[in-house]
Amino acid sequence: MARLEINRSGEMEVFARAVELGGFSPAARELKMTPSAISKLVSRMEARLGARLINRSTRKLTLTAEGQLFHERALRVLADLDEAESAVAASLTPRGRVRINSNVPFGLHHLLPLVPKFSAAFPKVILDIVLSDTVVDLMDARTDVAIRVGPMRASQLMARKLGESPMAVVASPAYLARHGTPKTPRDLTAHNGIGFNFARHCDKWAFVEGGQRLSLPIHGDATAGDGETARQLALVGQGLARLAHFHIGGDIAAGRLVPVLETYNPGDVEEIHAVYVGHGGQLPSRVRALIDFLVEEVDLHAPSRV
Repeated sequence: MARLEINRSGEMEVFARAVELGGFSPAARELKMTPSAISKLVSRMEARLGARLINRSTRKLTLTAEGQLFHERALRVLADLDEAESAVAASLTPRGRVRINSNVPFGLHHLLPLVPKFSAAFPKVILDIVLSDTVVDLMDARTDVAIRVGPMRASQLMARKLGESPMAVVASPAYLARHGTPKTPRDLTAHNGIGFNFARHCDKWAFVEGGQRLSLPIHGDATAGDGETARQLALVGQGLARLAHFHIGGDIAAGRLVPVLETYNPGDVEEIHAVYVGHGGQLPSRVRALIDFLVEEVDLHAPSRV
């Protein structure tokens, strides 16, 4: 057991340096040791190995046959240690492929615009981007990071919050000019609502009226499979849509979409998280780099240019 307490690589390094410099004194000066300390270290090595490594009969440091063999092997061991440390250091530098899955609105309006900045900061990382409103199984889809919009459900996944964004009912100026602006939530029965057709959709919109929360069904002649399609339908005047500000903030600022029924807005928000499999060990540096970058750089209040 005592053998494990010996810093054998450190001894090898001191021994090899003394051989290279031709004596204990020059090695001591370089290593900030005393010549006697190096002499004692070599004596301990010889005692442990049961062989003389250095001839002490001359003033110049010369190796015995055993010392020559040990020196050659020590140099190999030290080189292997350097190589191992370099390999680990290289693995800590973010590199390799990271597969990220995002819903379409966040991907178009917030993820893709950040890709050039991420690539400039981490040039050895390749982003493999999939935009889909389908909730994927990270393991089955071989996905490193997924962007989830909405309340987080209990799972074994780890999550980092990227932000939250309020919801709004909006329509284009052209639609409101043709059909009028609803004054109360009850007026929606006379309007075309753009709903969703995917499995997780809710066909009711939330409002607050007289201090009471309402969930009113919507009706319309078009549904969308993702938020970006609903946005585009609203932009072309198809009807009213209920979407998050991170998605339509730029349209509102530019006047392309107009919020309605804001007096009845219940203040609901969409939470946005980056989720990943984080149990059972350290995250690869490339995945950690992407997650940390998103947490730092995503600004849900920034107007979209899409």
